[in-house]
Amino acid sequence: MDLNRRTMLGMVGSGVVMAASGLPVLAQDSRELVIVTYPGALSGPHRWLADQMEARHPGLRIRLVPSDSQDIVAQIKAAQGYVPYDAGPNDEPPHLIGLSEGYLAARDDAQIPNLANALPEFVAKSQGSGVPATYSLVGLAANTDVVPDLPQSWADLWAPRFAGQVGIARTSSNLGLATLVQAAKTFGGSEDDLEIGWQKLKELAPRAARSPAALTQMLEREEIAIAPLWNNNTAGLSQMGLPIRFVKPVDGPVAILSFFSGFANSAQPDLVAEWLNGILSQDYQAHAAAAPYYFGPTVTGVTVPPEAAAFTPSSAEEIAALQTIDWSKIVPQRSELVDRFDREFSI
Repeated sequence: MDLNRRTMLGMVGSGVVMAASGLPVLAQDSRELVIVTYPGALSGPHRWLADQMEARHPGLRIRLVPSDSQDIVAQIKAAQGYVPYDAGPNDEPPHLIGLSEGYLAARDDAQIPNLANALPEFVAKSQGSGVPATYSLVGLAANTDVVPDLPQSWADLWAPRFAGQVGIARTSSNLGLATLVQAAKTFGGSEDDLEIGWQKLKELAPRAARSPAALTQMLEREEIAIAPLWNNNTAGLSQMGLPIRFVKPVDGPVAILSFFSGFANSAQPDLVAEWLNGILSQDYQAHAAAAPYYFGPTVTGVTVPPEAAAFTPSSAEEIAALQTIDWSKIVPQRSELVDRFDREFSI
Protein backbone atom coordinates (compact mmCIF):
# COMPACT_ATOMS: atom_id res chain seq x y z
CA MET A 1 0.00 0.00 0.00
CA ASP A 2 1.39 3.40 -0.97
CA LEU A 3 0.78 5.92 1.83
CA ASN A 4 1.83 9.48 1.23
CA ARG A 5 2.51 11.92 4.09
CA ARG A 6 -0.89 13.62 3.89
CA THR A 7 -2.74 10.29 3.99
CA MET A 8 -0.69 9.13 6.97
CA LEU A 9 -1.29 12.36 8.88
CA GLY A 10 -5.01 12.07 8.23
CA MET A 11 -5.09 8.53 9.57
CA VAL A 12 -3.13 9.48 12.68
CA GLY A 13 -5.46 12.41 13.25
CA SER A 14 -8.44 10.06 13.14
CA GLY A 15 -6.86 7.68 15.66
CA VAL A 16 -5.78 5.03 13.11
CA VAL A 17 -2.23 3.92 12.23
CA MET A 18 -0.95 0.95 10.21
CA ALA A 19 0.82 -1.92 11.93
CA ALA A 20 3.63 -3.81 10.19
CA SER A 21 1.04 -6.38 9.09
CA GLY A 22 -0.79 -3.70 7.17
CA LEU A 23 -3.85 -3.92 9.46
CA PRO A 24 -5.22 -0.74 11.05
CA VAL A 25 -4.56 -0.30 14.78
CA LEU A 26 -6.24 2.22 17.06
CA ALA A 27 -3.80 4.82 18.36
CA GLN A 28 -3.20 4.95 22.11
CA ASP A 29 -5.15 7.62 24.00
CA SER A 30 -2.46 9.39 26.01
CA ARG A 31 -4.83 11.65 27.92
CA GLU A 32 -5.41 11.74 31.67
CA LEU A 33 -8.77 12.29 33.32
CA VAL A 34 -8.57 13.49 36.93
CA ILE A 35 -11.62 12.53 38.97
CA VAL A 36 -12.38 13.42 42.58
CA THR A 37 -13.58 10.37 44.51
CA TYR A 38 -14.67 9.48 48.03
CA PRO A 39 -12.01 8.66 50.63
CA GLY A 40 -11.49 5.02 51.58
CA ALA A 41 -13.51 2.01 50.47
CA LEU A 42 -16.38 4.13 49.10
CA SER A 43 -14.22 4.96 46.08
CA GLY A 44 -14.77 1.38 44.85
CA PRO A 45 -17.61 2.11 42.39
CA HIS A 46 -15.61 4.95 40.84
CA ARG A 47 -12.59 2.68 40.37
CA TRP A 48 -14.88 0.11 38.75
CA LEU A 49 -16.20 2.72 36.30
CA ALA A 50 -12.68 4.00 35.62
CA ASP A 51 -11.55 0.48 34.71
CA GLN A 52 -14.43 0.20 32.23
CA MET A 53 -13.48 3.47 30.52
CA GLU A 54 -9.77 2.70 30.42
CA ALA A 55 -10.56 -0.62 28.73
CA ARG A 56 -12.50 1.26 26.03
CA HIS A 57 -9.70 3.81 25.57
CA PRO A 58 -6.31 2.02 25.55
CA GLY A 59 -3.71 4.39 26.97
CA LEU A 60 -6.18 6.61 28.82
CA ARG A 61 -5.34 7.06 32.49
CA ILE A 62 -8.08 7.92 34.95
CA ARG A 63 -6.58 9.21 38.17
CA LEU A 64 -8.84 9.16 41.22
CA VAL A 65 -8.14 11.76 43.90
CA PRO A 66 -9.82 11.02 47.26
CA SER A 67 -11.25 14.09 48.99
CA ASP A 68 -14.30 15.31 50.88
CA SER A 69 -16.54 17.71 48.97
CA GLN A 70 -16.05 20.50 51.53
CA ASP A 71 -12.27 20.23 51.02
CA ILE A 72 -12.69 20.58 47.26
CA VAL A 73 -14.79 23.72 47.76
CA ALA A 74 -12.08 25.13 50.07
CA GLN A 75 -9.35 24.37 47.52
CA ILE A 76 -11.26 26.06 44.72
CA LYS A 77 -11.92 29.14 46.84
CA ALA A 78 -8.24 29.33 47.84
CA ALA A 79 -7.20 29.02 44.19
CA GLN A 80 -9.67 31.73 43.15
CA GLY A 81 -11.70 29.42 40.95
CA TYR A 82 -8.96 27.27 39.43
CA VAL A 83 -9.91 23.58 39.48
CA PRO A 84 -7.18 20.96 38.93
CA TYR A 85 -9.80 18.23 38.35
CA ASP A 86 -12.09 17.25 35.47
CA ALA A 87 -15.10 16.02 37.44
CA GLY A 88 -16.16 15.12 40.94
CA PRO A 89 -19.04 14.22 43.27
CA ASN A 90 -20.87 16.81 45.34
CA ASP A 91 -23.72 16.44 47.78
CA GLU A 92 -26.52 18.97 47.45
CA PRO A 93 -24.98 21.81 49.54
CA PRO A 94 -21.60 22.04 47.74
CA HIS A 95 -23.41 21.48 44.43
CA LEU A 96 -25.43 24.64 45.07
CA ILE A 97 -22.23 26.48 45.98
CA GLY A 98 -20.56 25.32 42.77
CA LEU A 99 -23.50 26.51 40.70
CA SER A 100 -23.55 29.92 42.36
CA GLU A 101 -19.80 30.40 41.98
CA GLY A 102 -19.63 29.15 38.40
CA TYR A 103 -17.02 26.41 38.60
CA LEU A 104 -19.36 23.56 37.61
CA ALA A 105 -19.81 22.96 33.88
CA ALA A 106 -23.20 23.03 32.23
CA ARG A 107 -24.47 19.60 31.22
CA ASP A 108 -24.80 18.65 27.53
CA ASP A 109 -27.83 16.35 27.65
CA ALA A 110 -27.25 15.10 24.09
CA GLN A 111 -23.99 13.48 25.18
CA ILE A 112 -25.59 11.67 28.14
CA PRO A 113 -28.26 9.31 26.73
CA ASN A 114 -28.64 7.49 30.08
CA LEU A 115 -30.07 10.71 31.53
CA ALA A 116 -33.42 9.53 30.14
CA ASN A 117 -33.45 6.74 32.77
CA ALA A 118 -32.72 9.00 35.76
CA LEU A 119 -35.56 9.90 38.13
CA PRO A 120 -36.93 13.27 36.88
CA GLU A 121 -37.19 14.82 40.36
CA PHE A 122 -33.48 14.10 40.93
CA VAL A 123 -32.51 15.51 37.52
CA ALA A 124 -34.44 18.70 38.28
CA LYS A 125 -32.40 19.23 41.46
CA SER A 126 -29.18 19.24 39.41
CA GLN A 127 -30.23 22.58 37.83
CA GLY A 128 -28.55 21.72 34.53
CA SER A 129 -25.13 20.74 35.86
CA GLY A 130 -23.92 17.18 36.35
CA VAL A 131 -26.09 14.13 36.94
CA PRO A 132 -27.80 12.71 40.05
CA ALA A 133 -25.34 9.96 40.92
CA THR A 134 -26.59 8.38 44.15
CA TYR A 135 -28.15 9.25 47.46
CA SER A 136 -27.06 8.42 50.99
CA LEU A 137 -28.94 8.42 54.28
CA VAL A 138 -28.34 10.09 57.60
CA GLY A 139 -29.76 7.86 60.33
CA LEU A 140 -28.62 6.73 63.77
CA ALA A 141 -25.63 4.44 64.27
CA ALA A 142 -25.49 2.66 67.62
CA ASN A 143 -23.17 0.23 69.38
CA THR A 144 -25.46 -2.61 70.47
CA ASP A 145 -23.00 -3.82 73.12
CA VAL A 146 -23.27 -0.47 74.91
CA VAL A 147 -26.86 0.52 74.06
CA PRO A 148 -28.80 -2.71 73.41
CA ASP A 149 -32.10 -0.82 73.65
CA LEU A 150 -31.86 0.92 70.29
CA PRO A 151 -33.55 4.23 69.45
CA GLN A 152 -36.60 4.09 67.22
CA SER A 153 -37.09 7.77 66.35
CA TRP A 154 -35.01 10.92 66.08
CA ALA A 155 -36.40 12.16 69.40
CA ASP A 156 -35.10 9.01 71.12
CA LEU A 157 -31.57 10.39 70.70
CA TRP A 158 -32.40 12.63 73.68
CA ALA A 159 -33.56 9.71 75.87
CA PRO A 160 -31.85 9.63 79.30
CA ARG A 161 -30.41 6.15 78.59
CA PHE A 162 -28.11 7.67 75.95
CA ALA A 163 -26.87 10.57 78.10
CA GLY A 164 -23.14 11.15 77.79
CA GLN A 165 -22.78 8.68 74.91
CA VAL A 166 -23.73 10.80 71.87
CA GLY A 167 -21.42 12.13 69.17
CA ILE A 168 -22.12 14.67 66.41
CA ALA A 169 -20.18 15.98 63.41
CA ARG A 170 -19.08 19.57 62.86
CA THR A 171 -21.35 21.67 60.67
CA SER A 172 -18.58 22.10 58.10
CA SER A 173 -19.79 18.69 56.86
CA ASN A 174 -23.13 17.90 55.27
CA LEU A 175 -23.63 15.31 58.01
CA GLY A 176 -23.26 17.98 60.69
CA LEU A 177 -25.61 20.36 58.90
CA ALA A 178 -28.20 17.62 58.45
CA THR A 179 -27.92 16.77 62.17
CA LEU A 180 -28.61 20.40 63.14
CA VAL A 181 -31.57 20.72 60.76
CA GLN A 182 -33.05 17.42 61.87
CA ALA A 183 -32.71 18.39 65.54
CA ALA A 184 -34.66 21.56 64.77
CA LYS A 185 -37.37 19.77 62.77
CA THR A 186 -37.81 17.07 65.41
CA PHE A 187 -38.74 19.68 68.01
CA GLY A 188 -40.89 22.04 65.97
CA GLY A 189 -38.29 24.09 64.10
CA SER A 190 -37.43 24.20 60.41
CA GLU A 191 -34.78 25.32 57.94
CA ASP A 192 -36.06 28.84 58.62
CA ASP A 193 -35.91 28.41 62.40
CA LEU A 194 -32.84 26.50 63.61
CA GLU A 195 -32.66 27.94 67.12
CA ILE A 196 -34.45 25.01 68.76
CA GLY A 197 -31.99 22.72 66.98
CA TRP A 198 -29.02 24.48 68.58
CA GLN A 199 -30.66 24.25 71.99
CA LYS A 200 -31.42 20.53 71.62
CA LEU A 201 -27.89 19.70 70.42
CA LYS A 202 -26.43 21.47 73.46
CA GLU A 203 -28.77 19.44 75.69
CA LEU A 204 -27.09 16.28 74.40
CA ALA A 205 -23.71 17.45 75.75
CA PRO A 206 -22.22 15.57 72.79
CA ARG A 207 -18.67 14.71 71.78
CA ALA A 208 -18.02 16.75 68.63
CA ALA A 209 -15.95 15.45 65.72
CA ARG A 210 -14.29 17.51 63.02
CA SER A 211 -15.57 15.28 60.20
CA PRO A 212 -17.78 12.26 59.50
CA ALA A 213 -14.63 10.12 59.25
CA ALA A 214 -13.49 11.26 62.71
CA LEU A 215 -16.99 10.61 64.11
CA THR A 216 -16.89 7.10 62.64
CA GLN A 217 -13.54 6.47 64.32
CA MET A 218 -14.93 7.66 67.66
CA LEU A 219 -17.75 5.14 67.34
CA GLU A 220 -15.28 2.42 66.39
CA ARG A 221 -13.09 3.17 69.45
CA GLU A 222 -16.19 3.26 71.71
CA GLU A 223 -15.52 6.86 72.70
CA ILE A 224 -19.21 7.30 71.90
CA ALA A 225 -22.00 4.74 71.59
CA ILE A 226 -24.52 6.49 69.32
CA ALA A 227 -24.41 9.18 66.64
CA PRO A 228 -26.23 10.54 63.62
CA LEU A 229 -24.17 8.99 60.81
CA TRP A 230 -24.16 8.13 57.11
CA ASN A 231 -25.53 4.69 56.24
CA ASN A 232 -22.35 3.98 54.23
CA ASN A 233 -19.99 4.70 57.14
CA THR A 234 -22.13 2.62 59.46
CA ALA A 235 -22.11 -0.29 57.01
CA GLY A 236 -18.32 -0.15 56.93
CA LEU A 237 -18.13 -0.52 60.71
CA SER A 238 -20.63 -3.38 60.67
CA GLN A 239 -18.63 -5.21 58.00
CA MET A 240 -15.54 -4.97 60.20
CA GLY A 241 -17.38 -7.20 62.64
CA LEU A 242 -18.16 -4.43 65.10
CA PRO A 243 -21.52 -4.48 66.95
CA ILE A 244 -22.77 -1.37 65.13
CA ARG A 245 -26.33 -1.11 63.83
CA PHE A 246 -27.82 1.45 61.47
CA VAL A 247 -31.24 2.63 62.63
CA LYS A 248 -33.65 4.16 60.12
CA PRO A 249 -35.83 6.30 62.41
CA VAL A 250 -39.53 5.61 62.06
CA ASP A 251 -40.07 9.28 61.26
CA GLY A 252 -37.67 8.86 58.36
CA PRO A 253 -33.91 9.05 57.83
CA VAL A 254 -32.63 12.06 55.90
CA ALA A 255 -31.83 11.40 52.24
CA ILE A 256 -29.07 13.54 50.74
CA LEU A 257 -28.60 13.43 46.99
CA SER A 258 -25.12 13.37 45.48
CA PHE A 259 -24.40 14.73 42.02
CA PHE A 260 -21.45 14.02 39.77
CA SER A 261 -20.45 17.10 37.79
CA GLY A 262 -17.81 18.20 35.33
CA PHE A 263 -15.73 21.21 36.28
CA ALA A 264 -15.86 24.24 34.03
CA ASN A 265 -12.18 24.28 33.09
CA SER A 266 -11.88 20.63 32.01
CA ALA A 267 -9.98 20.10 28.76
CA GLN A 268 -11.70 16.71 28.34
CA PRO A 269 -15.44 17.46 28.04
CA ASP A 270 -16.03 14.40 25.84
CA LEU A 271 -14.50 12.06 28.42
CA VAL A 272 -16.36 13.81 31.24
CA ALA A 273 -19.66 13.27 29.38
CA GLU A 274 -18.80 9.59 28.91
CA TRP A 275 -18.04 9.32 32.63
CA LEU A 276 -21.35 10.95 33.59
CA ASN A 277 -23.22 8.67 31.22
CA GLY A 278 -21.51 5.71 32.90
CA ILE A 279 -22.60 6.96 36.34
CA LEU A 280 -26.21 6.68 35.16
CA SER A 281 -25.82 3.20 33.67
CA GLN A 282 -27.79 0.43 35.33
CA ASP A 283 -24.60 -1.61 35.72
CA TYR A 284 -22.87 1.16 37.68
CA GLN A 285 -25.95 1.89 39.76
CA ALA A 286 -26.40 -1.77 40.67
CA HIS A 287 -22.71 -2.03 41.59
CA ALA A 288 -22.92 1.07 43.82
CA ALA A 289 -26.12 -0.15 45.52
CA ALA A 290 -24.61 -3.50 46.51
CA ALA A 291 -22.29 -4.41 49.38
CA PRO A 292 -20.09 -2.89 50.62
CA TYR A 293 -21.20 0.56 49.34
CA TYR A 294 -25.00 0.74 49.79
CA PHE A 295 -25.60 3.89 47.72
CA GLY A 296 -29.22 4.58 46.82
CA PRO A 297 -29.93 4.24 43.06
CA THR A 298 -31.08 7.27 41.07
CA VAL A 299 -32.20 5.53 37.88
CA THR A 300 -35.14 3.28 37.09
CA GLY A 301 -34.79 -0.47 36.74
CA VAL A 302 -32.27 -1.00 39.57
CA THR A 303 -33.29 -3.21 42.48
CA VAL A 304 -31.66 -2.75 45.88
CA PRO A 305 -30.12 -6.16 46.74
CA PRO A 306 -31.34 -7.95 49.89
CA GLU A 307 -27.99 -7.60 51.68
CA ALA A 308 -28.35 -3.80 51.42
CA ALA A 309 -31.78 -3.64 53.03
CA ALA A 310 -30.40 -2.88 56.49
CA PHE A 311 -28.67 0.26 55.19
CA THR A 312 -30.70 1.43 52.16
CA PRO A 313 -34.44 1.87 51.57
CA SER A 314 -35.64 -1.24 49.78
CA SER A 315 -39.43 -0.84 49.86
CA ALA A 316 -41.91 1.74 48.64
CA GLU A 317 -42.89 2.46 52.25
CA GLU A 318 -39.30 3.20 53.30
CA ILE A 319 -38.71 5.43 50.30
CA ALA A 320 -41.92 7.35 51.04
CA ALA A 321 -40.77 7.94 54.64
CA LEU A 322 -37.48 9.60 53.65
CA GLN A 323 -36.99 13.16 54.82
CA THR A 324 -35.22 15.84 52.80
CA ILE A 325 -33.72 19.25 53.53
CA ASP A 326 -34.30 22.50 51.68
CA TRP A 327 -30.62 23.23 51.17
CA SER A 328 -31.32 26.52 49.39
CA LYS A 329 -32.14 27.94 52.84
CA ILE A 330 -29.12 26.39 54.59
CA VAL A 331 -26.26 26.94 52.13
CA PRO A 332 -26.33 30.79 52.26
CA GLN A 333 -25.74 30.72 56.04
CA ARG A 334 -23.28 27.82 56.08
CA SER A 335 -20.22 29.83 57.20
CA GLU A 336 -22.20 31.34 60.09
CA LEU A 337 -23.41 27.89 61.14
CA VAL A 338 -19.85 26.57 61.16
CA ASP A 339 -18.62 29.54 63.20
CA ARG A 340 -21.40 29.10 65.76
CA PHE A 341 -20.76 25.37 66.05
CA ASP A 342 -17.06 25.99 66.75
CA ARG A 343 -17.96 28.53 69.43
CA GLU A 344 -20.48 26.31 71.19
CA PHE A 345 -18.83 22.88 70.92
CA SER A 346 -15.20 22.09 71.66
CA ILE A 347 -13.48 19.82 69.14
